[in-house]
Amino acid sequence: MLSKKVIGWVLGIILLSGVSFAAETVRVVVMPFDIYSKQDNSAYLKKDIADAVKKNLKSDGAVIVEPVIPGFSWETAPKSVENIQKICVQLGADLVIWGSLTRFEQKFSVDAKMLAAYGEKTPTLFYGEGENIETLPGIVKKLSREFSLKLFRRDKVAKVQVSGNKRIEADAIERIIKTKPGDVYLARSLSDDLKAVYAMGYFEDIRIESEDTSKGKVITFNVTEKPTIHSIRFKNNREFQEDKLKENLTLKTGAILNLYNIQSNVRRLESMYKDKNYHNARITYEIKPLDNNQADVEFIFDEGDKVKIRSINFIGNKAYGSKELKKVMKTSEKGFWSWLTSSGELNREDLNQDAARVAAFYQNKGYIQAKVGDPEVVFKDNQIEITIKIEEGLQYKVGKVNVSGDLLLSADKLLEKLNIRKETYFNREVVRNDMLAITDIYSNDGYANAEVSPKVDKNDKTLIVDITYQIKKGHQAYFEKIIIGGNTKTRDKVIRRELQVYEDELYSGAKIKRGVRNLQRLDFFQDVKINTSKGSTDDKLILKLDVAEKPTGTFSFGGGYSSVENAFIMGSVAQRNLFGLGQILELRGQIGSVTQRYTLSFTEPWLFDIPLSAGFDIYNWKRDYDTYYRNSKGGTLRAGYPVFDYTRLYLSYGYDISDIEEVTEDASTLVIDMQGRYITSSVTTTLRYDSRDKAFNPTEGGDHSVSVQYAGIGGDVGFTKYIAESGQYFPLFWGTTGLLHARAGAVQQTADKKLPDYERFYLGGINSLRGFRWSDVCLYDEYGEKIGGTAFMQFNVEYIIPLIKEAGVVGVLFYDTGNVYDGYSNISFSGLRQTAGFGFRWYSPMGPLRIENGYILDPKEGESRSGRWEFTMGGAF
Repeated sequence: MLSKKVIGWVLGIILLSGVSFAAETVRVVVMPFDIYSKQDNSAYLKKDIADAVKKNLKSDGAVIVEPVIPGFSWETAPKSVENIQKICVQLGADLVIWGSLTRFEQKFSVDAKMLAAYGEKTPTLFYGEGENIETLPGIVKKLSREFSLKLFRRDKVAKVQVSGNKRIEADAIERIIKTKPGDVYLARSLSDDLKAVYAMGYFEDIRIESEDTSKGKVITFNVTEKPTIHSIRFKNNREFQEDKLKENLTLKTGAILNLYNIQSNVRRLESMYKDKNYHNARITYEIKPLDNNQADVEFIFDEGDKVKIRSINFIGNKAYGSKELKKVMKTSEKGFWSWLTSSGELNREDLNQDAARVAAFYQNKGYIQAKVGDPEVVFKDNQIEITIKIEEGLQYKVGKVNVSGDLLLSADKLLEKLNIRKETYFNREVVRNDMLAITDIYSNDGYANAEVSPKVDKNDKTLIVDITYQIKKGHQAYFEKIIIGGNTKTRDKVIRRELQVYEDELYSGAKIKRGVRNLQRLDFFQDVKINTSKGSTDDKLILKLDVAEKPTGTFSFGGGYSSVENAFIMGSVAQRNLFGLGQILELRGQIGSVTQRYTLSFTEPWLFDIPLSAGFDIYNWKRDYDTYYRNSKGGTLRAGYPVFDYTRLYLSYGYDISDIEEVTEDASTLVIDMQGRYITSSVTTTLRYDSRDKAFNPTEGGDHSVSVQYAGIGGDVGFTKYIAESGQYFPLFWGTTGLLHARAGAVQQTADKKLPDYERFYLGGINSLRGFRWSDVCLYDEYGEKIGGTAFMQFNVEYIIPLIKEAGVVGVLFYDTGNVYDGYSNISFSGLRQTAGFGFRWYSPMGPLRIENGYILDPKEGESRSGRWEFTMGGAF
């Protein structure tokens, strides 16, 4: 709204300028204009010109009188002055206007006359002309303006100018002003212009001044600009840092200071605090003027305390108590640990979803008609009370379950797939899952558009519902096209070979799901989206796959401390999708107090465009085994091929040259006897089943393998080593995961060959029995010195808890047990060593990090029961 001061300026303009609206009302009659033209299509102008004149005069304040006299016709009426004045008096008008338009081709002229009802007998003449008939409206408007000047004796505007502006261009202001040179000087028009300029938001003060000149009025808009914002400051803010507050402001330094904008930003800041449950936060502002028409804006915060939920109340619940219903909700009341956790905090989105969760809880317990109202939230000082109204209705049991419609399998076989038959009470979630199960069966047989709808017949007397799954299979569908999008680096063929579906092939929902899982396991993409659309015919579908790629090339360099290595530094350069072909190339190195290792690896996952993987590793490895150093160089050639679902057969050949050096005096005789150089030439075959959903922190799937290594194809070392390993991940409640892992092995020495100590088995450390040091679980020779066993087994149980899901941080509780033996015939489940503990894992940018603390549950003499922290980089098991 304009201030009283501004309104005063407008009144002042009207008084000082000597301009006023006519004290008397001027009544004008406008007669149709005569048309003189050879063009037949000009007759319409007779009325149009008169109407335009009427409209312009009316807007200037004249009262238009229509020429309505019984039997009167302007065309036949005499045009003498006396007769025209007589007609004007009869109509009760003060003046009459009439005229004619003469047109020759496009050129035209307009002659108009104005005559008063009384007095002067000579009419006032007006004239206008144009080169093109399209300019006629402008000529008529100009004549109307001259009529107004004559009628009301008003001044013309000679000039419009702007003064006082420094930053805002005068042209920008003048474009807003509607009053132009040549216009009638009208106070109400200037009032509108004043409001329009003020609405620009740039000015603190606007004064309109007028000056009389021989050519008319000179109008000056004298403006005072608002200051610009020099800086934005915050005072007494604790919950949010300044950077976060500024991100949510629309105010910027250098912008025009606008009070409405500042107040809008206050509301934005208060909304930020309400989202954090500071519902009593109050924010004010101060404007501090500076030189050069600038000002600082300071927001002052009174945050108050967080407002937390004191109570969640239910009205209408009878079957289930409030305590049980609260467990269903994500929103919770303020608890003892609320200062550390988020308990008691209000999140509107979570609360709305909680109402749906409570409704689903009832509907999954047989209360088909249960209704849950919108939560009512009441703020009381520093506390919140939430009330949820519930209409439970009646509880229904499951009666008959049937299937009908287009049956691919027999009714009995389909019913075997339905879990609702096992439920006592109706459960909406189980029904929904049954629908998906049936849909999957049909989609795997090509029926991509199969529809399954449950018909629920309830009996309000017996409280029993009969459920019939009605099935419409539709048409079998084929993939007409497979369109891949979003991949800017990865080749199409790399994606297509993982999909396992092909164009012109019968639709299969299971294969699509498997393909998406394969793509996610590649770890090339942040997201994989699948959409299907209708093809050229009803039995054809277009499969659209959109991927969002993520960086697959990494360079890392860092250091740390490991329980095995102590201090170490490491670096690696890797590309997991070389040239977009899915090839893996990696060079890595690690230098620590125990290990120095350099490795170059390359893998081609699809050699010859078939699922035959091939690759090589070249390494240089020096390791401290406590009583000796092993310095080895060598390489491995490897290949793998899928033989079953999720199952691959691997074959590799390895060649290793190891120098055993710096053997200590307390080493076992086995180690002392093997000083020198040893060559190992071996072949290893492995059968591995891996259905994990991801390589690190998996949540479901299994990783099972059996391998046999034969060494002795030349060289000094000869043995046959058997290792079997099994790990199964399974999802549990609240997003947690369980792991059962077992590993066992045995090695047999080849006659006339050596079996080095480093090829024997030791347990202990973060990858076997946590709580023991590496190689602490072993055998001893006759002198009491450590030697490795020729057989072992270990078992690990883990409970994995997501902590920060977005960052890949999880917590883990574990139990480990196992031992090593002299020969597989001595393996026994008695005497297994046992540990337990906890830890944390993080899929960091440098690679998987693990830190875990194990406690020995059955310590022997000389062993400590106290926990032992261990740290490493790499995957688990």
